[in-house]
Amino acid sequence: MRLSLIPAIIFLMPLAEIAGFVIVGKAIGLWATLGLVVLSAVLGALLLRIQGIGILRRISKESQNGGIPGRELVHGAMIVVAAFLLLLPGFLSDILGLLLFIPGVRDLAWKFLSRRIVILGSSPAFNRSRRDPQSPSKPREHGPVVDLDDDDFRREPDRNSPWSDRKRLKD
Repeated sequence: MRLSLIPAIIFLMPLAEIAGFVIVGKAIGLWATLGLVVLSAVLGALLLRIQGIGILRRISKESQNGGIPGRELVHGAMIVVAAFLLLLPGFLSDILGLLLFIPGVRDLAWKFLSRRIVILGSSPAFNRSRRDPQSPSKPREHGPVVDLDDDDFRREPDRNSPWSDRKRLKD
């Protein structure tokens, strides 16, 4: 999609939504049209909750297996966009939102987006789980451990600190 088309789409979308309201309102009546708008908002919230929890589980599973959950993150973002589109009043945005809730449509969008996304590296959080899950975890060996008692380390309040409870009168 060319970036020069985005302002035109943003300008024309509300006009198309109003035309959709007029057409649907003439066909089924005012109260049924308003009922459909409210129903789509409730449906969007429910679908976000149901599918959002599933996406979070798949992201967690993918990262525990040592992979980078790029596909799952994009699917999660598309579900959030879909729920937002369903919450907006309008039938065209509802149709787009419902389409994004379909996993096959999200897979097609992922195929389109995956060619444009480059993963430069992975964080240590993804790398640490690549070891054998049956092996006992090893403690980190980054340096010496210093064990201090209360008597070894004590911080006295600084009266001159701007964060102290006492106000400074000398300033």
